[in-house]
Amino acid sequence: MKQQKPYVIGLDLGGTNSVFGVVDKEGSIQATMSIKTQGYDRAEDYVDACVEALQPVLAQVGGIDSIGAMGIGAPNANYYNGTVEQTPNIQWAHDRVVPLAKLFADRLAIPVALTNDANAAAIGEMTYGVARGMKNFIMITLGTGVGSGIVVNGQLVYGSDGFAGELGHVIMRREGGRPCGCGRKGCLETYCSATGVARTAREFLATRDEPSLLRQLDADKITSLDVSLAAAKGDRLAKEIYEFTGEMLGEACADFATFCSPEAFIFFGGMVKAGELLMEPLRRSYDEHVMPIFRGKAQFLVSSLDGATAAILGAAAVGVDLNP
Repeated sequence: MKQQKPYVIGLDLGGTNSVFGVVDKEGSIQATMSIKTQGYDRAEDYVDACVEALQPVLAQVGGIDSIGAMGIGAPNANYYNGTVEQTPNIQWAHDRVVPLAKLFADRLAIPVALTNDANAAAIGEMTYGVARGMKNFIMITLGTGVGSGIVVNGQLVYGSDGFAGELGHVIMRREGGRPCGCGRKGCLETYCSATGVARTAREFLATRDEPSLLRQLDADKITSLDVSLAAAKGDRLAKEIYEFTGEMLGEACADFATFCSPEAFIFFGGMVKAGELLMEPLRRSYDEHVMPIFRGKAQFLVSSLDGATAAILGAAAVGVDLNP
């Protein structure tokens, strides 16, 4: 029987930075490096730059012969085809379909798999985090946007084309909904992401008269962190912004429960740092809106994986099954 190689490479491919990690079987990151994602006209040039930058990292763990596989988490990634497709924020992929898994596999001579970044987070949580042992859960990533990974009966849901699970683009407000980058209006992402919280702050400041610490800031530059800091100081308007956000997210989760009856909703991303400002109205709204047969069954958990390493571990977990 062929012996399993000790390491897997995980790549968290973001719009600004590409972060690599070499991960062992226990989920410990042994070495990391990063390069800029942008600045390349062709995907082939990007992959060449990545492979070159990886060489010193690989040398730390015994070279490529110690690597069993590679996993990639990327926006607009198709698990079935190993491609990233029309990715708007990446120069070398914004108007084309890029066979990224094959490009890396050919250059490194190891098996490579990829999936979208939220699915990678779900796989990482199931392999290394609070979802270990769970067979049915929904991972919701709350960052610049809202992403999701859905696990049913121990399997990630990909759908017929590899793009299933875009819960951030479920429409929450069909009348007068906010424009979304996907081209539709009223998507969950436009309200419950970090950028959505900032949009809510600007709307509240423009339509309400009560005093707020947020009025001391340039409204166009307000961030979700600004809202969190103001709320922590007791600012009433800032607290109401998170109340609005949490209530909508709870309402959405109540709807999500109807199609897969998860044992847990797991939240990850910068927004979860708001803590109970977000989670308390979320749970309350969920209990108010969920069907009675589902009430009291799902846990509401925050990812146990450190933010700096979770994306790498999730990407690495995508490649674990390829390591014979």
